[in-house]
Amino acid sequence: MEEKKSVRPHSIVWDDRKKGSATGVTDVLSFDENSIVLETEQGMLTVKGKDLHIDRLMLDQGEVEMEGCMDSLTYSGSNPAKKGAIMKRLFK
Repeated sequence: MEEKKSVRPHSIVWDDRKKGSATGVTDVLSFDENSIVLETEQGMLTVKGKDLHIDRLMLDQGEVEMEGCMDSLTYSGSNPAKKGAIMKRLFK
């Protein structure tokens, strides 16, 4: 029997460029004081800044809390939740 993976909602909240949180996180790929790379339900998310660190990590709940001076948030890769959507529309 095939096990279905539930898709968690993804959101980002960052307050005053000093403290933030993300939901829908499936893995932390790398982190240091200048960048944090997260795998999310919406693709790879890179947080760049200064003095970054992870305060709390709860991968079983898909949540990460971070602190530091955030300069940028960048997504890369595709949205895994929407894979196959084009094929479904083509072959209705």
